[in-house]
Amino acid sequence: MKTIKMVSMSLFLGLLLMFSAKVRAQDPVKVAPNIYKRVVLENDKVRVMEVEIAPNDTVPWHSHPDHFIYALTDGKLEITAKGAAPAVSEVKAGDAMFIEATTHMARNIGGTTVKLLVTELKNSKKMMPHKAKKTM
Repeated sequence: MKTIKMVSMSLFLGLLLMFSAKVRAQDPVKVAPNIYKRVVLENDKVRVMEVEIAPNDTVPWHSHPDHFIYALTDGKLEITAKGAAPAVSEVKAGDAMFIEATTHMARNIGGTTVKLLVTELKNSKKMMPHKAKKTM
């Protein structure tokens, strides 16, 4: 009887871990299609997404590779990265931010809809130093 309980518990925990890992690594367009409005551009180098987060909306856990954000409007977001405490970020229209690969969630805690362009970098590699050409 103990063996059956232990096997059942092991299976349950394994499935739970598998499911939670899968949830943490979700594509934002799939987990929040009401917020990630559309993919503006996608090719083998980048994916650019139009994002609108209404007041009190929450973007569920999702992941991004290295990416940058351009704010189209002002707003106030609470962002929680995996393993970290929530942090408040006030964005202003015209702000640009680079963010390394992350898994996080976000919530609009302000009174206005936050509009962003999010650009994910695909296959990002370390930049090679530029070799200066000698001139004579």
